[in-house]
Amino acid sequence: MIPRQYLRENPEQIRDAIEKKGVEGVDLDRILEIDEQWRDLKAEGDSLRHERNEISSQIGELKQEGKEEEAQEAIERSQELKDELQDIEERADELEAKLEQALLEIPQIPHEDVPVGEDESDNVKRYRRGFDELRDLPAEIDPHYDLGEELDILDFDRGAKVSGGGFYFLKGEAARLEHALIEFMRDVHREQGYREVFPPIPVRSKSMEGTGQFPKFVEDAYRLGGGNDEPYDDDDLWLCPTAEVPVTNMHRDEILLDDDLPLKYQAYTPNFRREAGEHGTETRGIVRVHQFNKVEMVNFVRPEDSYDRLEGLLEEAEEVLDRLDLPYRVLEMCTGDMGFTQAKKYDIEVWAPADDMTDGPEEGGRWLEVSSVSNFEDFQARRAGIRYRPERHESAEYVHTLNGSGLALPRVMVAILEYYQNDDGTVTVPEPLRPYMGGKELIEGQTPVGESAVGAGERE
Repeated sequence: MIPRQYLRENPEQIRDAIEKKGVEGVDLDRILEIDEQWRDLKAEGDSLRHERNEISSQIGELKQEGKEEEAQEAIERSQELKDELQDIEERADELEAKLEQALLEIPQIPHEDVPVGEDESDNVKRYRRGFDELRDLPAEIDPHYDLGEELDILDFDRGAKVSGGGFYFLKGEAARLEHALIEFMRDVHREQGYREVFPPIPVRSKSMEGTGQFPKFVEDAYRLGGGNDEPYDDDDLWLCPTAEVPVTNMHRDEILLDDDLPLKYQAYTPNFRREAGEHGTETRGIVRVHQFNKVEMVNFVRPEDSYDRLEGLLEEAEEVLDRLDLPYRVLEMCTGDMGFTQAKKYDIEVWAPADDMTDGPEEGGRWLEVSSVSNFEDFQARRAGIRYRPERHESAEYVHTLNGSGLALPRVMVAILEYYQNDDGTVTVPEPLRPYMGGKELIEGQTPVGESAVGAGERE
Protein backbone atom coordinates (compact mmCIF):
# COMPACT_ATOMS: atom_id res chain seq x y z
CA MET A 1 0.00 0.00 0.00
CA ILE A 2 1.25 3.47 -0.87
CA PRO A 3 1.63 5.71 2.24
CA ARG A 4 -0.78 8.64 2.34
CA GLN A 5 2.03 11.14 2.76
CA TYR A 6 3.72 9.78 -0.35
CA LEU A 7 0.41 10.06 -2.21
CA ARG A 8 0.13 13.75 -1.28
CA GLU A 9 3.73 14.65 -2.02
CA ASN A 10 4.33 12.53 -5.14
CA PRO A 11 1.14 12.26 -7.19
CA GLU A 12 2.99 12.42 -10.51
CA GLN A 13 5.31 9.56 -9.56
CA ILE A 14 2.26 7.49 -8.68
CA ARG A 15 0.55 8.46 -11.92
CA ASP A 16 3.69 7.40 -13.77
CA ALA A 17 3.76 4.04 -11.95
CA ILE A 18 0.11 3.37 -12.81
CA GLU A 19 0.86 4.06 -16.47
CA LYS A 20 4.08 2.01 -16.59
CA LYS A 21 2.43 -0.99 -14.94
CA GLY A 22 -0.56 -0.76 -17.24
CA VAL A 23 -3.04 -0.71 -14.34
CA GLU A 24 -6.48 0.40 -15.46
CA GLY A 25 -9.45 1.80 -13.57
CA VAL A 26 -7.51 3.89 -11.02
CA ASP A 27 -8.89 7.45 -10.77
CA LEU A 28 -5.97 9.10 -9.00
CA ASP A 29 -7.52 12.57 -9.13
CA ARG A 30 -10.59 11.25 -7.34
CA ILE A 31 -8.40 9.58 -4.69
CA LEU A 32 -6.51 12.83 -4.12
CA GLU A 33 -9.83 14.67 -3.86
CA ILE A 34 -11.10 12.21 -1.22
CA ASP A 35 -7.88 12.63 0.72
CA GLU A 36 -8.17 16.43 0.62
CA GLN A 37 -11.81 16.32 1.74
CA TRP A 38 -10.87 13.98 4.57
CA ARG A 39 -8.06 16.27 5.73
CA ASP A 40 -10.37 19.30 5.59
CA LEU A 41 -12.91 17.50 7.75
CA LYS A 42 -10.21 16.42 10.20
CA ALA A 43 -9.00 20.01 10.45
CA GLU A 44 -12.55 21.27 10.97
CA GLY A 45 -13.11 18.61 13.61
CA ASP A 46 -9.89 19.56 15.42
CA SER A 47 -11.01 23.21 15.44
CA LEU A 48 -14.43 22.32 16.85
CA ARG A 49 -12.87 20.04 19.43
CA HIS A 50 -10.51 22.81 20.54
CA GLU A 51 -13.41 25.27 20.84
CA ARG A 52 -15.50 22.76 22.80
CA ASN A 53 -12.63 22.10 25.22
CA GLU A 54 -12.23 25.83 25.86
CA ILE A 55 -15.97 26.29 26.48
CA SER A 56 -16.06 23.26 28.77
CA SER A 57 -13.29 24.75 30.89
CA GLN A 58 -15.21 28.03 31.12
CA ILE A 59 -18.45 26.48 32.35
CA GLY A 60 -17.12 25.70 35.81
CA GLU A 61 -15.59 29.17 36.15
CA LEU A 62 -18.86 30.86 35.14
CA LYS A 63 -20.80 28.85 37.68
CA GLN A 64 -18.30 29.70 40.42
CA GLU A 65 -18.70 33.36 39.54
CA GLY A 66 -22.49 33.02 39.76
CA LYS A 67 -23.02 33.69 36.07
CA GLU A 68 -25.67 31.00 35.67
CA GLU A 69 -27.20 32.45 32.48
CA GLU A 70 -23.83 32.63 30.74
CA ALA A 71 -22.95 29.17 32.03
CA GLN A 72 -26.19 27.78 30.56
CA GLU A 73 -25.43 29.41 27.21
CA ALA A 74 -21.98 27.82 27.31
CA ILE A 75 -23.51 24.41 28.07
CA GLU A 76 -25.90 24.77 25.13
CA ARG A 77 -23.05 25.84 22.84
CA SER A 78 -20.98 22.90 24.03
CA GLN A 79 -23.82 20.52 23.10
CA GLU A 80 -24.12 22.15 19.66
CA LEU A 81 -20.42 21.67 19.12
CA LYS A 82 -20.69 18.06 20.24
CA ASP A 83 -23.44 17.40 17.68
CA GLU A 84 -21.49 19.17 14.92
CA LEU A 85 -18.35 17.26 15.84
CA GLN A 86 -20.18 13.94 15.78
CA ASP A 87 -21.52 14.70 12.31
CA ILE A 88 -18.08 15.70 11.04
CA GLU A 89 -16.42 12.62 12.54
CA GLU A 90 -18.99 10.32 10.93
CA ARG A 91 -18.41 11.98 7.55
CA ALA A 92 -14.66 11.79 8.06
CA ASP A 93 -14.87 8.08 8.93
CA GLU A 94 -16.88 7.42 5.76
CA LEU A 95 -14.32 9.28 3.66
CA GLU A 96 -11.43 7.49 5.35
CA ALA A 97 -13.01 4.11 4.59
CA LYS A 98 -13.35 5.15 0.94
CA LEU A 99 -9.77 6.39 0.95
CA GLU A 100 -8.43 3.15 2.44
CA GLN A 101 -10.31 1.12 -0.16
CA ALA A 102 -9.10 3.38 -2.97
CA LEU A 103 -5.48 3.11 -1.82
CA LEU A 104 -5.71 -0.67 -2.28
CA GLU A 105 -6.18 -0.03 -6.01
CA ILE A 106 -2.85 1.81 -6.41
CA PRO A 107 0.02 -0.43 -7.54
CA GLN A 108 3.49 -0.62 -6.06
CA ILE A 109 6.02 1.89 -7.39
CA PRO A 110 8.61 0.06 -9.54
CA HIS A 111 12.23 0.29 -8.42
CA GLU A 112 14.22 2.78 -10.48
CA ASP A 113 16.33 -0.04 -11.99
CA VAL A 114 13.35 -1.92 -13.42
CA PRO A 115 13.30 -1.82 -17.25
CA VAL A 116 10.37 0.11 -18.67
CA GLY A 117 8.19 -1.87 -21.05
CA GLU A 118 4.63 -2.76 -21.97
CA ASP A 119 4.53 -6.57 -21.94
CA GLU A 120 6.57 -9.78 -21.84
CA SER A 121 8.33 -8.88 -25.08
CA ASP A 122 10.13 -6.09 -23.19
CA ASN A 123 11.48 -8.32 -20.40
CA VAL A 124 15.26 -8.43 -20.16
CA LYS A 125 17.01 -11.78 -20.61
CA ARG A 126 19.70 -11.99 -17.92
CA TYR A 127 21.25 -15.42 -18.54
CA ARG A 128 20.71 -19.07 -19.47
CA ARG A 129 22.13 -22.05 -17.63
CA GLY A 130 22.41 -25.76 -18.31
CA PHE A 131 22.63 -25.64 -22.11
CA ASP A 132 26.37 -26.28 -22.43
CA GLU A 133 26.12 -30.02 -21.87
CA LEU A 134 22.65 -31.20 -22.82
CA ARG A 135 21.79 -34.89 -22.47
CA ASP A 136 21.11 -36.90 -25.63
CA LEU A 137 17.46 -36.45 -26.52
CA PRO A 138 15.25 -38.59 -28.79
CA ALA A 139 14.92 -37.41 -32.38
CA GLU A 140 11.20 -36.98 -31.73
CA ILE A 141 10.26 -35.92 -28.21
CA ASP A 142 6.71 -36.71 -27.15
CA PRO A 143 4.96 -33.80 -25.40
CA HIS A 144 4.30 -34.55 -21.73
CA TYR A 145 0.54 -34.77 -22.26
CA ASP A 146 0.90 -37.51 -24.90
CA LEU A 147 3.66 -39.35 -23.07
CA GLY A 148 1.79 -39.14 -19.75
CA GLU A 149 -1.30 -40.77 -21.25
CA GLU A 150 0.76 -43.41 -23.08
CA LEU A 151 2.43 -44.38 -19.79
CA ASP A 152 -0.90 -44.03 -17.93
CA ILE A 153 0.66 -41.67 -15.37
CA LEU A 154 -1.34 -38.54 -16.32
CA ASP A 155 -5.12 -38.78 -16.57
CA PHE A 156 -6.88 -35.69 -17.85
CA ASP A 157 -10.25 -37.23 -18.70
CA ARG A 158 -10.84 -38.63 -15.23
CA GLY A 159 -9.63 -35.39 -13.65
CA ALA A 160 -12.20 -33.46 -15.70
CA LYS A 161 -14.87 -36.04 -14.83
CA VAL A 162 -14.25 -35.66 -11.10
CA SER A 163 -13.58 -31.92 -10.82
CA GLY A 164 -14.00 -30.26 -14.23
CA GLY A 165 -11.59 -28.86 -16.78
CA GLY A 166 -8.19 -27.78 -15.51
CA PHE A 167 -7.90 -30.66 -13.02
CA TYR A 168 -6.07 -33.95 -13.53
CA PHE A 169 -4.88 -37.15 -11.85
CA LEU A 170 -1.23 -37.98 -11.31
CA LYS A 171 -0.99 -41.78 -11.24
CA GLY A 172 1.61 -44.34 -10.33
CA GLU A 173 5.15 -43.12 -10.93
CA ALA A 174 4.04 -39.55 -11.69
CA ALA A 175 2.34 -39.31 -8.31
CA ARG A 176 5.48 -40.68 -6.69
CA LEU A 177 7.64 -38.23 -8.67
CA GLU A 178 5.50 -35.32 -7.49
CA HIS A 179 5.96 -36.32 -3.85
CA ALA A 180 9.69 -36.78 -4.47
CA LEU A 181 9.99 -33.28 -5.92
CA ILE A 182 8.19 -31.76 -2.94
CA GLU A 183 10.43 -33.52 -0.42
CA PHE A 184 13.55 -32.73 -2.43
CA MET A 185 12.71 -29.01 -2.61
CA ARG A 186 11.92 -28.85 1.09
CA ASP A 187 15.28 -30.43 1.89
CA VAL A 188 17.15 -28.01 -0.39
CA HIS A 189 15.53 -24.99 1.23
CA ARG A 190 16.05 -26.40 4.70
CA GLU A 191 19.78 -26.49 3.87
CA GLN A 192 19.47 -22.84 2.85
CA GLY A 193 18.31 -21.88 6.33
CA TYR A 194 14.55 -21.83 5.87
CA ARG A 195 12.13 -22.50 8.70
CA GLU A 196 9.35 -24.82 7.67
CA VAL A 197 5.66 -24.12 8.16
CA PHE A 198 2.58 -26.00 6.99
CA PRO A 199 -0.12 -23.30 6.75
CA PRO A 200 -3.91 -23.57 6.63
CA ILE A 201 -5.37 -23.76 3.12
CA PRO A 202 -8.47 -21.54 3.54
CA VAL A 203 -7.49 -17.89 3.90
CA ARG A 204 -9.58 -14.87 4.86
CA SER A 205 -10.32 -11.94 2.57
CA LYS A 206 -8.26 -9.76 4.91
CA SER A 207 -5.25 -11.98 4.28
CA MET A 208 -5.77 -11.78 0.52
CA GLU A 209 -5.83 -7.99 0.80
CA GLY A 210 -2.70 -8.04 2.94
CA THR A 211 -0.57 -9.58 0.19
CA GLY A 212 -2.24 -7.70 -2.65
CA GLN A 213 -4.37 -10.43 -4.26
CA PHE A 214 -7.49 -8.44 -3.38
CA PRO A 215 -9.27 -6.42 -4.54
CA LYS A 216 -7.63 -6.59 -7.96
CA PHE A 217 -7.62 -10.37 -8.54
CA VAL A 218 -10.89 -11.51 -6.96
CA GLU A 219 -12.01 -13.15 -10.19
CA ASP A 220 -8.98 -15.49 -10.12
CA ALA A 221 -9.72 -16.91 -6.66
CA TYR A 222 -11.81 -19.87 -5.48
CA ARG A 223 -14.34 -18.67 -2.92
CA LEU A 224 -15.86 -20.88 -0.25
CA GLY A 225 -19.59 -20.43 0.20
CA GLY A 226 -20.28 -17.65 -2.28
CA GLY A 227 -19.83 -16.30 -5.78
CA ASN A 228 -16.83 -14.19 -6.79
CA ASP A 229 -19.13 -11.45 -8.03
CA GLU A 230 -20.79 -11.07 -4.61
CA PRO A 231 -19.48 -8.56 -2.04
CA TYR A 232 -17.10 -10.13 0.45
CA ASP A 233 -16.31 -9.44 4.11
CA ASP A 234 -12.92 -9.56 5.83
CA ASP A 235 -13.69 -12.98 7.33
CA ASP A 236 -14.95 -14.71 4.15
CA LEU A 237 -12.80 -17.70 3.17
CA TRP A 238 -10.98 -18.50 -0.07
CA LEU A 239 -8.82 -21.42 -1.17
CA CYS A 240 -5.13 -20.60 -0.94
CA PRO A 241 -3.82 -19.29 -4.32
CA THR A 242 -0.20 -19.40 -3.11
CA ALA A 243 1.50 -19.98 0.24
CA GLU A 244 2.64 -16.37 0.05
CA VAL A 245 -0.80 -15.42 1.41
CA PRO A 246 -1.01 -17.45 4.65
CA VAL A 247 2.73 -17.30 5.41
CA THR A 248 3.05 -13.53 4.97
CA ASN A 249 -0.08 -12.99 7.04
CA MET A 250 1.30 -15.12 9.87
CA HIS A 251 2.80 -11.89 11.20
CA ARG A 252 -0.03 -9.54 10.27
CA ASP A 253 -0.45 -6.74 12.84
CA GLU A 254 2.70 -7.86 14.66
CA ILE A 255 5.99 -6.21 15.56
CA LEU A 256 9.09 -8.34 14.97
CA LEU A 257 12.42 -7.76 16.68
CA ASP A 258 15.56 -6.75 14.85
CA ASP A 259 17.18 -10.00 16.00
CA ASP A 260 14.42 -11.95 14.20
CA LEU A 261 15.52 -10.65 10.80
CA PRO A 262 16.08 -11.88 8.20
CA LEU A 263 13.22 -14.31 8.75
CA LYS A 264 12.99 -17.04 6.10
CA TYR A 265 10.03 -19.41 5.82
CA GLN A 266 9.29 -22.19 3.37
CA ALA A 267 5.91 -23.82 2.92
CA TYR A 268 4.48 -26.54 0.73
CA THR A 269 0.80 -26.11 -0.19
CA PRO A 270 -1.67 -27.13 -2.84
CA ASN A 271 -2.79 -23.96 -4.61
CA PHE A 272 -6.01 -23.05 -6.39
CA ARG A 273 -6.43 -20.46 -9.15
CA ARG A 274 -8.92 -19.92 -11.92
CA GLU A 275 -6.14 -19.79 -14.49
CA ALA A 276 -7.27 -18.12 -17.71
CA GLY A 277 -5.86 -18.77 -21.16
CA GLU A 278 -6.61 -20.07 -24.59
CA HIS A 279 -6.62 -23.78 -25.29
CA GLY A 280 -3.79 -25.20 -27.37
CA THR A 281 -0.11 -25.99 -27.12
CA GLU A 282 0.61 -23.28 -24.56
CA THR A 283 -2.02 -24.54 -22.12
CA ARG A 284 -2.54 -28.20 -23.01
CA GLY A 285 -1.67 -30.76 -20.36
CA ILE A 286 -0.53 -29.55 -16.92
CA VAL A 287 1.06 -26.24 -17.91
CA ARG A 288 -1.94 -24.14 -16.90
CA VAL A 289 -4.26 -25.77 -14.37
CA HIS A 290 -6.61 -24.84 -11.53
CA GLN A 291 -4.90 -26.87 -8.79
CA PHE A 292 -1.16 -27.29 -8.43
CA ASN A 293 1.46 -28.00 -5.79
CA LYS A 294 4.19 -25.53 -4.93
CA VAL A 295 6.93 -24.94 -2.40
CA GLU A 296 7.09 -21.23 -1.55
CA MET A 297 9.82 -19.18 0.10
CA VAL A 298 8.78 -16.06 2.04
CA ASN A 299 11.28 -13.60 3.54
CA PHE A 300 10.92 -10.74 6.05
CA VAL A 301 13.97 -8.45 6.04
CA ARG A 302 15.26 -5.04 7.07
CA PRO A 303 14.60 -2.41 4.37
CA GLU A 304 18.30 -1.80 3.74
CA ASP A 305 18.87 -5.51 3.09
CA SER A 306 15.98 -6.29 0.76
CA TYR A 307 17.72 -5.94 -2.61
CA ASP A 308 20.70 -8.05 -1.58
CA ARG A 309 18.20 -10.60 -0.28
CA LEU A 310 16.36 -10.52 -3.62
CA GLU A 311 19.52 -11.70 -5.39
CA GLY A 312 20.05 -14.36 -2.72
CA LEU A 313 16.46 -15.53 -3.04
CA LEU A 314 16.91 -15.86 -6.79
CA GLU A 315 19.96 -18.07 -6.26
CA GLU A 316 18.07 -20.20 -3.75
CA ALA A 317 15.27 -20.86 -6.24
CA GLU A 318 17.75 -21.57 -9.05
CA GLU A 319 19.57 -24.16 -6.95
CA VAL A 320 16.66 -26.57 -7.31
CA LEU A 321 17.00 -26.55 -11.11
CA ASP A 322 20.80 -26.63 -10.93
CA ARG A 323 20.72 -29.82 -8.84
CA LEU A 324 18.15 -31.41 -11.16
CA ASP A 325 20.31 -30.48 -14.21
CA LEU A 326 17.32 -28.86 -15.92
CA PRO A 327 18.24 -26.07 -18.37
CA TYR A 328 16.61 -22.71 -17.65
CA ARG A 329 16.83 -18.97 -18.09
CA VAL A 330 16.30 -15.93 -15.86
CA LEU A 331 14.37 -12.84 -16.95
CA GLU A 332 14.19 -9.42 -15.34
CA MET A 333 10.60 -8.31 -15.66
CA CYS A 334 9.70 -4.97 -17.20
CA THR A 335 7.23 -2.57 -15.60
CA GLY A 336 4.30 -3.69 -17.75
CA ASP A 337 4.78 -7.41 -17.01
CA MET A 338 5.95 -7.20 -13.42
CA GLY A 339 2.71 -7.37 -11.49
CA PHE A 340 0.65 -5.14 -9.22
CA THR A 341 2.52 -5.61 -5.95
CA GLN A 342 6.17 -5.97 -6.93
CA ALA A 343 8.88 -3.32 -6.85
CA LYS A 344 11.26 -5.65 -8.71
CA LYS A 345 10.78 -9.15 -10.04
CA TYR A 346 12.67 -11.96 -11.74
CA ASP A 347 11.14 -14.95 -13.52
CA ILE A 348 12.85 -18.32 -13.80
CA GLU A 349 11.76 -20.29 -16.85
CA VAL A 350 12.66 -23.96 -17.32
CA TRP A 351 13.21 -25.49 -20.76
CA ALA A 352 10.63 -28.01 -21.97
CA PRO A 353 11.93 -29.33 -25.33
CA ALA A 354 8.88 -31.01 -26.87
CA ASP A 355 6.62 -28.20 -28.10
CA ASP A 356 8.10 -25.33 -30.07
CA MET A 357 6.95 -21.83 -29.16
CA THR A 358 7.28 -18.64 -31.19
CA ASP A 359 9.81 -17.06 -28.85
CA GLY A 360 11.41 -20.31 -27.70
CA PRO A 361 15.11 -21.11 -27.40
CA GLU A 362 17.24 -21.80 -30.45
CA GLU A 363 17.36 -25.45 -29.39
CA GLY A 364 13.59 -25.66 -29.92
CA GLY A 365 10.88 -26.30 -27.34
CA ARG A 366 9.43 -23.69 -25.03
CA TRP A 367 10.03 -21.80 -21.83
CA LEU A 368 7.84 -22.49 -18.81
CA GLU A 369 7.79 -20.17 -15.81
CA VAL A 370 8.48 -22.13 -12.63
CA SER A 371 9.25 -19.27 -10.24
CA SER A 372 8.68 -15.56 -9.78
CA VAL A 373 11.14 -14.02 -7.34
CA SER A 374 9.90 -10.67 -6.06
CA ASN A 375 10.72 -7.79 -3.75
CA PHE A 376 7.61 -5.99 -2.50
CA GLU A 377 9.57 -3.53 -0.33
CA ASP A 378 7.08 -2.33 2.35
CA PHE A 379 4.00 -2.57 0.08
CA GLN A 380 2.60 -5.76 1.62
CA ALA A 381 3.86 -4.88 5.11
CA ARG A 382 1.81 -1.66 5.12
CA ARG A 383 -1.31 -3.48 3.97
CA ALA A 384 -0.84 -6.22 6.58
CA GLY A 385 0.63 -4.09 9.40
CA ILE A 386 3.92 -6.01 9.70
CA ARG A 387 6.66 -4.01 11.42
CA TYR A 388 9.91 -4.51 13.28
CA ARG A 389 11.67 -2.54 15.99
CA PRO A 390 15.32 -1.73 15.09
CA GLU A 391 16.10 -1.11 18.76
CA ARG A 392 13.85 -1.71 21.74
CA HIS A 393 13.68 2.02 22.52
CA GLU A 394 13.01 3.03 18.88
CA SER A 395 9.77 3.34 16.94
CA ALA A 396 8.66 0.34 14.91
CA GLU A 397 9.23 0.43 11.15
CA TYR A 398 7.70 -1.57 8.32
CA VAL A 399 9.67 -4.62 7.19
CA HIS A 400 10.30 -5.47 3.54
CA THR A 401 8.78 -8.71 2.28
CA LEU A 402 10.01 -10.94 -0.54
CA ASN A 403 8.96 -14.28 -1.93
CA GLY A 404 9.76 -16.77 -4.63
CA SER A 405 8.49 -20.16 -5.70
CA GLY A 406 10.94 -22.90 -4.99
CA LEU A 407 9.40 -24.25 -7.27
CA ALA A 408 5.95 -24.65 -8.87
CA LEU A 409 5.58 -28.39 -9.43
CA PRO A 410 3.53 -29.01 -12.60
CA ARG A 411 5.91 -27.27 -14.98
CA VAL A 412 8.93 -28.89 -13.37
CA MET A 413 7.14 -32.19 -13.98
CA VAL A 414 6.64 -31.20 -17.64
CA ALA A 415 10.36 -30.41 -18.00
CA ILE A 416 11.40 -33.73 -16.45
CA LEU A 417 9.03 -35.83 -18.59
CA GLU A 418 10.27 -34.13 -21.75
CA TYR A 419 13.96 -33.42 -21.06
CA TYR A 420 14.67 -36.77 -19.37
CA GLN A 421 12.71 -38.74 -21.98
CA ASN A 422 14.41 -41.72 -23.67
CA ASP A 423 14.13 -43.27 -27.15
CA ASP A 424 12.02 -46.17 -25.81
CA GLY A 425 9.43 -43.86 -24.25
CA THR A 426 10.65 -44.25 -20.69
CA VAL A 427 11.80 -41.33 -18.55
CA THR A 428 15.04 -41.27 -16.57
CA VAL A 429 14.55 -40.15 -12.98
CA PRO A 430 16.95 -37.26 -12.18
CA GLU A 431 19.63 -38.57 -9.87
CA PRO A 432 18.85 -36.28 -6.88
CA LEU A 433 15.25 -37.58 -6.84
CA ARG A 434 16.08 -41.30 -6.79
CA PRO A 435 16.52 -41.54 -3.01
CA TYR A 436 13.00 -40.10 -2.66
CA MET A 437 11.65 -42.76 -5.06
CA GLY A 438 13.14 -45.84 -3.40
CA GLY A 439 16.12 -45.87 -5.74
CA LYS A 440 13.96 -46.00 -8.86
CA GLU A 441 15.89 -44.92 -11.98
CA LEU A 442 13.27 -45.17 -14.73
CA ILE A 443 9.62 -44.20 -15.15
CA GLU A 444 8.20 -47.01 -17.29
CA GLY A 445 4.46 -46.51 -16.86
CA GLN A 446 1.74 -48.88 -15.78
CA THR A 447 -1.02 -50.98 -17.27
CA PRO A 448 -4.34 -49.13 -17.66
CA VAL A 449 -7.38 -50.48 -15.83
CA GLY A 450 -11.03 -50.83 -16.77
CA GLU A 451 -13.09 -51.72 -19.81
CA SER A 452 -12.08 -48.49 -21.54
CA ALA A 453 -8.51 -49.81 -21.70
CA VAL A 454 -9.75 -53.08 -23.23
CA GLY A 455 -11.84 -51.18 -25.74
CA ALA A 456 -8.88 -49.10 -26.75
CA GLY A 457 -6.97 -52.26 -27.52
CA GLU A 458 -4.41 -51.68 -24.79
CA ARG A 459 -5.33 -54.87 -22.94
CA GLU A 460 -6.45 -58.28 -24.09
